[in-house]
Amino acid sequence: MSSLAGKVLVAQGGGPTPVINQSVVGLTLEASKFSKVSSIYGAVHGVRGIIKENFVDLTRETTHNLHRVADTPSSCLLSTRDKPDEDYCFRMFKVMQAHDIRYFFYVGGNDSSDTVRIISEQARAVNYELRAIHIPKTIDNDLVENDHCPGYGSAARFVTQAFTGVNLDNRALKGVYIGVVMGRHAGFLTAASALALKYVDDGPHLIYLPERPFATERFLADVDRVYSQYGECTIAVSEGITDADGVPMIASLLGTEERDDHGNLQLSGTGALGDLLSQTIRNSLQIKRVRSDTFGYLQRCFMGCRSDRDADEAREVGEKALHYAMCDNIDGSVVIRRPVLNYSVDYELVDLSLVAGKTRHMPDEFINADGNGVTDAFMNYCRPLLGANLPEPHHLRAPAVAKILNRQS
Repeated sequence: MSSLAGKVLVAQGGGPTPVINQSVVGLTLEASKFSKVSSIYGAVHGVRGIIKENFVDLTRETTHNLHRVADTPSSCLLSTRDKPDEDYCFRMFKVMQAHDIRYFFYVGGNDSSDTVRIISEQARAVNYELRAIHIPKTIDNDLVENDHCPGYGSAARFVTQAFTGVNLDNRALKGVYIGVVMGRHAGFLTAASALALKYVDDGPHLIYLPERPFATERFLADVDRVYSQYGECTIAVSEGITDADGVPMIASLLGTEERDDHGNLQLSGTGALGDLLSQTIRNSLQIKRVRSDTFGYLQRCFMGCRSDRDADEAREVGEKALHYAMCDNIDGSVVIRRPVLNYSVDYELVDLSLVAGKTRHMPDEFINADGNGVTDAFMNYCRPLLGANLPEPHHLRAPAVAKILNRQS
């Protein structure tokens, strides 16, 4: 049991999710049980808020409102894309010392875990007693050591339901549809589109992931084959697909590169990837009705499309993070394990170096041999994460009436 007395500081980093607030609220309510905690601070705008000392006192928030915030998508403390280096972290650490912060929790992805690692090392270097814990969060599901990540199940549920709707639309007015889904390096979220499959002619008929090289000629052959068979073709594409040389397809098709403020290649925010793939199909296959959508921010915070299982686990990782810091008196990253296939989870704390700055990819056994779909192993892995009461489509089963005037058609 930790003997440290002082303040708790929690921050959120990176992209928001439908359930990230569950982790903050779970941690806050658990921390309030410990007399050694004098106050619980939340950093507004993540690590940038720590630098600027922009804190709110969560100790003075009502339990009623905390529960309501937990059920609200996005980052209640707001977020930042800042990626702290050693100097940035040192300035954060000096602020923590000034405010007598003794427990630091950062909810985020792999960059966030690296920030926690640096802060932990800096505290040890000057013998400042500080517990630093990383709490996992990402809709991309790309944190190593984790079976899955809080935020993924709800975003995957949205992708599944979106493609269920696309199937119904595309069945009514035949054509080709392309949905571009988030996933710079990992295809887990795009792969979740496969859970929309119910009937034999349902899409997505083709799924393309960053883990497999994308070849335009093979893509066109796949589309032609599916369209010839069904008179329609629904396609799920990860924004991060690359060619055989590792060049992102958005850059390959555009012939230029657009980068964001952090130097990252702009993959799908403009809708260009879907438009370019659509135009390639029109030009090469002479199919007139080709449409594309870029899901973009919709999949991150879509209100009313939350996995109950995801929410419960996001709450628990926050609670467990607090317990590891208070009861076990150690630093680390909370990870989710799945000890049995049908279905349960457990939580562990692993060394920050095992998670920090690393990216998990879709396992080979989750991707089909042709690289344009997923396997039953992925379906079995993903389905429990979507939660209960997943909406299910139905087709008419009424028999056809015999023709009188158009018997030959």
